[in-house]
Amino acid sequence: MKQQLVVIGNGMAGMKAVEELLSTTPEKYTITVFGAEPYGNYNRIMLSPVLCGEKSIEDIMINDRQWYTDNNITLHAGPDKAVVNIDRSHKVVESKDGTQASYDRLLIATGSNPFILPIPGNNLQGVVAFRDVYDVKKMLGYCNHKKHAVVLGGGLLGLEAANGLVQRGMHVTVVHSNEILLNRQLDSSAGYLLQQALEQRGVRFKMPAKTQTLIDNGNDHIKAVTFADGSELPCDLFVMAIGVRPNIVLAQSAGIYCEKGIIVSDTLQTYDPSIYAVGECIQHRGDTFGLVAPLFEQAKVCANHLCGHGVAEYKTLPSATKLKVTGINLFSLGEFNGDEDCEIIQFSDPSAGIYKKLVIKNNHIIGLVLYGATGDGAWYQSLLEQRTNIEEMRELLIFGQTYFQQRQAAEA
Repeated sequence: MKQQLVVIGNGMAGMKAVEELLSTTPEKYTITVFGAEPYGNYNRIMLSPVLCGEKSIEDIMINDRQWYTDNNITLHAGPDKAVVNIDRSHKVVESKDGTQASYDRLLIATGSNPFILPIPGNNLQGVVAFRDVYDVKKMLGYCNHKKHAVVLGGGLLGLEAANGLVQRGMHVTVVHSNEILLNRQLDSSAGYLLQQALEQRGVRFKMPAKTQTLIDNGNDHIKAVTFADGSELPCDLFVMAIGVRPNIVLAQSAGIYCEKGIIVSDTLQTYDPSIYAVGECIQHRGDTFGLVAPLFEQAKVCANHLCGHGVAEYKTLPSATKLKVTGINLFSLGEFNGDEDCEIIQFSDPSAGIYKKLVIKNNHIIGLVLYGATGDGAWYQSLLEQRTNIEEMRELLIFGQTYFQQRQAAEA
């Protein structure tokens, strides 16, 4: 007799776990999925190309509703189907509209919520996050009849939102609290090249800056943004893209142990042995997650244990950063700033928009930044992950894999 698997969350992490499970033991579970959005499973990280017009919503669908039917998965999707209660003693979940499902195993994949800056005016109309299809549709509506957009946050999402809105014809200013764009992924040299490239596309910047107040136009809609330095910007659309927080409210209400996220073991199991969790809602060995690569790896490990193999363990590896803006290539990984015990190998050609930086410690790559020429990113990443001793290749390392291999062949 099949066991009952219930999945709370219809996003990329949860559905990747289901896909892995179906590929190995498709007959083990009867699967029920609850999702708060009225869609199948879509690629959230491709919302930026939708915003700038390179893709449609249909283009970024991973699993449409037919896929669930074809795989005998019961899908409850939409705002009323959001799960509001987990009854652990009876192993039942219940949605907002009263729909119930019993489980033998429960997988929580509730993702994260955008962080909303706690300043006056943050609840005005025209203030949006950049998190889901609903947000994108809202922004596209403003592009049709409004002019001024302010994007708060010079991180990946903020820059992708700004680029999309500029391409849709809006006047866009990015407000960032640091003087370096993508300061968690880039050093000052790469950040400067990135800023130049975006300015050439029409994006304006105000940084470093501290946002103070969002001004009401008298009809509960934003009309301007004020800053700590006394300046002000006109604003019809204010996009908050300053990070996310694990969505743990449901897990907490069920008495599942949480800190910053839902605490899981190396097998992605919570403190309740019948409940697993994956994705942006979890905390593993002190870390929380926002990039897709670790989420997919978590899904594989979780599926391994749900299907009964029980041999995989999740280990956090450094994740590479890439910006989804067509024509701008950057790659960042690991400890890209280093410390006093590190050696820095650099190559810079500002006129060509190329910058490379490798951070070496004890003859191992521990971090890197590539801008403009990122073709060797995967090679450097493999050297970092495999802790390859680079002493013998040090002099040629910065020139990339092809050049290194050619020199090796010539010397052979």
